[in-house]
Amino acid sequence: MRVVFLGTGTSQGIPVVACSCKVCQSNDPKDKRLRSSVLIQYGDINIVIDAGPDFRYQMLREKVTHLEAILFTHEHKDHTGGLDDIRSYNYLAQKPMDVYAEERVQHALKQEYAYIFEENKYPGVPEVLLHTITEEPFIVHGIQIIPVRLLHHRLPILGFRIGNFAYLTDIKYINEQEKDKLYGCKYLVVSGLRKENHISHFSIDEAIALINEIKPTYGFITHISHQLGFHREVEKELPKGIFLAYDRLTLDCD
Repeated sequence: MRVVFLGTGTSQGIPVVACSCKVCQSNDPKDKRLRSSVLIQYGDINIVIDAGPDFRYQMLREKVTHLEAILFTHEHKDHTGGLDDIRSYNYLAQKPMDVYAEERVQHALKQEYAYIFEENKYPGVPEVLLHTITEEPFIVHGIQIIPVRLLHHRLPILGFRIGNFAYLTDIKYINEQEKDKLYGCKYLVVSGLRKENHISHFSIDEAIALINEIKPTYGFITHISHQLGFHREVEKELPKGIFLAYDRLTLDCD
């Protein structure tokens, strides 16, 4: 299984002209962070976890010519804002896109993208086949996905474990029962927004603490704000075996 980090950033701190902070103006490509998402490549199957506003560019950049499914962790716009751009994949595959999400997330998608779900659709709108997921394991094109319940402040969201890879974004709390789903994984990705405490996201110290508790072979920190600082400086401060993820980082998860 191959994992590509499509984006490792947040809506806060996207490198734009309007932001004059030193991180956003950095010339280091590892400081250029699009909205957080990962591409899972399992044989001939391509699955994306979250499709934010940068989804179209991320797919073009990685030359993803086919996409079998999208998994949504939760309904916030920085994770769902690219759903409209699946229409090219609809055209190429001549079928709807399989989208896996909880009922609450599906309700939000139907509100945000009402035109996709209308009975009498405008020609050419995206085609979606919704699959309802819970906290129980499910199968996507022959691949087992294990949901991991997290809290994003008070909002229940999902992380996912696929084989020896686990992806937890927008996390602020995880209980002991859900931690049990993570033990034994080789690659653990955890969001760490900044050094300071945040009401709905792990700080980098909280992310490190969870990684140290689970003890994967490799730990990675994602969903990074520009407030965390320069990639090259932050990574020097991290414990052995823990790394700051960056856009286009690729893992071969054996």
